[in-house]
Amino acid sequence: MSAPGRRYLQLDVFAARPGCGNPLGVILDTDGLDSAAMQALAAWLGLPETVFFVPAAEGADYHVRIFTPDCELPFAGHPSVGAAWAAVARGLASPRDGRLIQQCAAGLLPAQVRQVDGALHARIRAPRARALPTAPHAQALLDAAHRGWALAAAPALWNNGPGWWLLELADAQAVRRARPDFGAIAALARATASLGVALFAAEAADGHDLVVRAFCPADAPNTPEDPVTGSANACIAAWLHAQGRLPGIGGAYVASQGREVGRDGRVHLQVDADGEVWIGGQVQGVVEGTLHW
Repeated sequence: MSAPGRRYLQLDVFAARPGCGNPLGVILDTDGLDSAAMQALAAWLGLPETVFFVPAAEGADYHVRIFTPDCELPFAGHPSVGAAWAAVARGLASPRDGRLIQQCAAGLLPAQVRQVDGALHARIRAPRARALPTAPHAQALLDAAHRGWALAAAPALWNNGPGWWLLELADAQAVRRARPDFGAIAALARATASLGVALFAAEAADGHDLVVRAFCPADAPNTPEDPVTGSANACIAAWLHAQGRLPGIGGAYVASQGREVGRDGRVHLQVDADGEVWIGGQVQGVVEGTLHW
């Protein structure tokens, strides 16, 4: 007996055109799939993340579960932005004044999907990020992870579902030229229950304000540098807001990420008056069909 057909999308998130952003698998039909089957399918697809639309609770417009090839995540940025786009583009949810509520393991998160110049743009409010203390046992691992990089500020560990070590470097070229020690970063991530390290620096050029790179070799050994990372960018925005750094760029800015791995992702970020971080961007539909699983 053949497996049932399930509607499947593959999206490119934070991308002005296909191939520039971060790929996402989307399973629209999930009847009969338990957690183990979802995890197995996400591993088989081998994409950075795959989202599964499941029945939503009262108060939510749609509900997604987010899986990497190895585990389920409470929240991730590019899957959430892609899920909001898919929910509207494929008629699973109807926004009210452009607004939706996403349910995921991190809770109920407001999302917005709007037409801009004939294309759907999606954004989501990230879970509120918080700073975490640096455990004494992690200091040597942290030092090893950033050895050779000129830091502009002390490293900080922030968490908005996943945790990220945030390292501001002296300038954008230092970020773009950085050669990470993936072994040291993986050891730091495992010891501190974080995903990895996010580097950033100001760069007012080519329509963006910040350059970002994110390394997560412990979570994704086959793709140790993430092409475009919503959760890391949201943590950086929260850190900049906490430091009083955002008024100079209006509270809203665009981050460039992915050029070092052949992409050109653009993440649109805004910190609102309540200190909540919104992340969004363009989404491209690349693959659509039927998956039998």
